Amino acid sequence: MPDGWMSKAHAELVRGPDGWLVRDLGSKNGSFLDGLRLEAEAQVSDESRLQLGRTFFCFRAELPASGPASVEARELPLGPDGLATFSQPFGELVQRCEAAAHGRVTILLRGESGSGKEVLARAVHGWSGRPGAFVPVNCGAIPRHLVESELFGHRKGAFSGAERDRPGLVQASSGGTLFLDELGDLPLASQAAFLRVLQEGEVTPVGASRAERIDLRVVAATHRDLDQMVRDGVFRLDLLSRLRGVVLELLPLRERLEDVALLIPALLRRHAPAREDVKLSPEAAALLLAYDWPLNVRELEQALAGALALSGKDAIAPEHLPAGVREAPAEGPQPSLSEDELKHRDALVLLLRQHQGNLAAVGRALGKGRTQVVRWVGRYRLDPASFRSG
Repeated sequence: MPDGWMSKAHAELVRGPDGWLVRDLGSKNGSFLDGLRLEAEAQVSDESRLQLGRTFFCFRAELPASGPASVEARELPLGPDGLATFSQPFGELVQRCEAAAHGRVTILLRGESGSGKEVLARAVHGWSGRPGAFVPVNCGAIPRHLVESELFGHRKGAFSGAERDRPGLVQASSGGTLFLDELGDLPLASQAAFLRVLQEGEVTPVGASRAERIDLRVVAATHRDLDQMVRDGVFRLDLLSRLRGVVLELLPLRERLEDVALLIPALLRRHAPAREDVKLSPEAAALLLAYDWPLNVRELEQALAGALALSGKDAIAPEHLPAGVREAPAEGPQPSLSEDELKHRDALVLLLRQHQGNLAAVGRALGKGRTQVVRWVGRYRLDPASFRSG
């Protein structure tokens, strides 16, 4: 490895009868497993984090056997910034999205807020080759009484304040891509009108007597459960059926943590395109790679943008990162746990004490991956750091 802080023979990974072990080989600067210095050897599990010198590794035990044995970041397929990935599930999703981009089929992107739905939608527009504009619409940001006017346009005098003809966002996207973000916030009355637009390929501005033909391509996104909304009577089944041309589920960042190291330079380039000297201190890098990013890529981007502003021309250090990244949230009460969940929480607390807050070690004891333990810790509002200090 091109790391002057690593010894010539620093550490080794060995597969034993009970799984993989990491051994320090008497290195000068030591080896660290999930933030704790390795005394001799320890078992590693899926998503364990190793630090050797100033190089970080994310250990994955459950990768498929297909594909090349070794891939470097510069060898990953070129594409829109932020979509390079070491995650096979996310890579397959990007490939499916690119394949679907070349037609006019409607694409529905589902995933948590901040997981990159608009980035993928913009990529679809680029891959499609459609000459028109990419028009993003946040359905939750438009006042309900103005939704149809904003989407479909209006004629002069259609309502109080309509002083001139105005084309809507749907017409503005003709020949390009209409991106409906937060689709679940579209009012029920407007859903019926938009369904007609999808079915007929034409739009009637508010106050107009004649429909206008449009070349419409829709990419929609939501973090809400649209099927449950249909059952609750607040979302139209016929509209959902029209939007389900291709449905893609984006992974949250915590389920592809190996991509954090790819996203960091991409996001730094986006926010500081003229700077080639941006550096991270090892301590800051360790914090960024250890954090689970509950608010996904958007949270990582904001953390780096703030760190760039605070660090000036110096290397980004821990003090430049948000407090939430530097410090684990304090343990808090969980008021809505069932009896079984309370028992599970107590058992998890016991294991956290036994393993001094080491989430990977807790996962090994339970036969689960670190990601699942992270979810439980978040669900029960536990602070792993408090168990390390105790």
